[in-house]
Amino acid sequence: DGYNLPIAIAPRRGSGKCTYAGCISDLNLNCPPSLQVKNEQGCVMACKSACFAFSTPQYCCTGSYGSPQSCRPTSFSRLFKNACPRAYSYAYDDPSSLVTCSGADYLITFCPHQQ
Repeated sequence: DGYNLPIAIAPRRGSGKCTYAGCISDLNLNCPPSLQVKNEQGCVMACKSACFAFSTPQYCCTGSYGSPQSCRPTSFSRLFKNACPRAYSYAYDDPSSLVTCSGADYLITFCPHQQ
């Protein structure tokens, strides 16, 4: 769980809900200190998810937080959702962020300049 590289995923031909997915925002620029992964020089090179960073039921939507009613967005998931609105930011995020596209080819672009 996390993010460190802008990516675009565009389905080509297929059936179902075939929509663009991806994010071009540089989340490392606004990554909270508690989620940062730094290199040997101290530069932020990745931003972990809160679940990966803290491994607690509250952030991983497990245990007593294992339902849409009890696992709500956090400041961390909101930060990611604001930067990447089409991405799924936590276990019970907006269902419209989930897509199923059958029989498609995909064009995957690393470090796209725009959508």
